[in-house]
Amino acid sequence: MSHSDPAPRALRLELALSAGLALPDTGDIAVFHPRSGEQLTPLPRERVVIITPHAPDFAVFSAQGYRCVKAAEGRFAAALICLPRGRDEARDIIASASAATDGPVIVDGQKHDGVEAVMRELRGRVELSEAISKGHGKIAWFAASASAFADWQAEAGSCADGAGREYRTLPGLFSADGVDPASALLAGVLPGGLKGVAADFGAGWGYLSAQLLARAPGLTTLHLIEADARALDCARHNVTDPRAQFHWADATVPIPRLALDAVIMNPPFHSGREARPQLGAAFIQAAAAMLKPSGQLWLVANRHLPYESTLASAFRKVTELPGAPGFKLFHAEAPLRGKPGAAGKPSRSVNRNGRRS
Repeated sequence: MSHSDPAPRALRLELALSAGLALPDTGDIAVFHPRSGEQLTPLPRERVVIITPHAPDFAVFSAQGYRCVKAAEGRFAAALICLPRGRDEARDIIASASAATDGPVIVDGQKHDGVEAVMRELRGRVELSEAISKGHGKIAWFAASASAFADWQAEAGSCADGAGREYRTLPGLFSADGVDPASALLAGVLPGGLKGVAADFGAGWGYLSAQLLARAPGLTTLHLIEADARALDCARHNVTDPRAQFHWADATVPIPRLALDAVIMNPPFHSGREARPQLGAAFIQAAAAMLKPSGQLWLVANRHLPYESTLASAFRKVTELPGAPGFKLFHAEAPLRGKPGAAGKPSRSVNRNGRRS
């Protein structure tokens, strides 16, 4: 079930309200981490506060007229939790919602995201309603308890790179337990001679940005573009170089009037459990739109991801560099966007042995 299918959560909410879920007559209703495309029509729109650290979802719900915040602020009459895939992240959201809510806390999620396991844990801590199943998911609710989930609140963690440098991370973030091997592979080929203005698309908690800034003294500015506000907060702690600038933004959408000499990226290719290689393709296209005519892209990807055609359509020259088992590296130069007739010109592709293909 794709998160873009709005029917299951709205339908389960309607069934829960018919089965005895009672919402308070007044007060704000917090909705934690809904994804764009979902419908919240069973809830009174004027009372709903969307709580999401994800910039694309924040933008979509804001455009629909919802009040949106990055993190919970103040008290709520009720809360709806849209369960994420990760267990630690789900626990943290439940703890935050329960501590900030005076009435019912509603938990809704898909079976493939682990909702059944979460509800088993909840029954050991609170009096949980009978679960309602529909659309390959379940919904249930309980009376908020400030103390029942204190030990589920996520605490900032840390990990170290190969040189022993420590980085702040947070449970639920990508590669929270250690440096991603694909990112480490890319860091090893980043050239120290890069100059001008660069950007790290999908910067996460800042590992690649820290590596590039340490390698390239000629860079004047490095823009860290990251959609998850929690990851960006960690990056602000990890990347203290004054050349760094931070953007809470969707890296698939070009930032107006930001012209770049170089882009680095290890783009995501999942949304929840759903594989979405088109995310990486959108990162590449946004990079091409923001790079100067002489700009260059450095990219690492899992070997099975089909980015070659996107690179070929977006850049005049594409070189595959020596990679590693499971990962491939690309260096792309001279974006084709904005060139008359460029869309019909094939790029020059060079394989890892330096031969044109």
